[in-house]
Amino acid sequence: MAPISSLQNPKVKRLVALQQKSSERRKAGVFVAEGQRELMHCINAGLQVNTIYYCPEIMNAGDREDLHRSNADVDASSLLSAASECIEVTPVVYDKIAYRGGTEGVLAEVRPRTLCLDDLDPHGLYVVLESVEKPGNLGAILRSADAAGATAVIVCDPRTDLYNPNLIRSSIGAIFTVPTVACSSEECIAWLKANDITILTAQLQDSSLYYDTDMKRPTAIVMGTEATGLTPQWREAADAHIRIPMLGKLDSLNVSVSAAILLFEAVRQRQTL
Repeated sequence: MAPISSLQNPKVKRLVALQQKSSERRKAGVFVAEGQRELMHCINAGLQVNTIYYCPEIMNAGDREDLHRSNADVDASSLLSAASECIEVTPVVYDKIAYRGGTEGVLAEVRPRTLCLDDLDPHGLYVVLESVEKPGNLGAILRSADAAGATAVIVCDPRTDLYNPNLIRSSIGAIFTVPTVACSSEECIAWLKANDITILTAQLQDSSLYYDTDMKRPTAIVMGTEATGLTPQWREAADAHIRIPMLGKLDSLNVSVSAAILLFEAVRQRQTL
């Protein structure tokens, strides 16, 4: 089959819409994973890859029957064999359907994995985020959660699509490696309390230093937005309030930086068990 070369092709228009609009992703029941590393994380996580679009010229392949990159950990031929359908596109078309540059000439339509709270192991370490709205922040937190071996990230009352292309990019695929659940704050609080998971809210008011707080038992580290912090329902539900000491002129850190600090304090404490 000849590669797709027309920007007016219906498949090209569909991919552009999926990249740009969360409403299109919800309606179609798919999202776009872009880049060899990200796509391999999808496959390893067991997600269903429907269709792969690839451009051999961009993938630096010498043989279309044996596509691979010698300078990467990812075997491109394995990627192409993971989909029910593979469609070749020209460089011009790939440039149109790709959300960002430097994605190695491959992207795919993938079915999302929908998890609920009851799918999670109730004996671990969780990051809970209330009303997160910046995809870049959530992506960075997912990277830290993956690095710290967190059990899950729970996004309460989300204001961003979990499969936003910017989130996938900033997480470098951690959205596929870390179990992630979207739910309401009320549902999350009820689940945490029902499973006897310690709720630690990160806040400046009425709080103790984070390294003086026990994080060895099942623990949820709860963080709000940088602009408004946590709502009263979380502060009232907390078992303890924690803070990171601020020794300069400013009174807060970026939420993703704060999450990394708190996660690795939990890792430090648990390594001493």
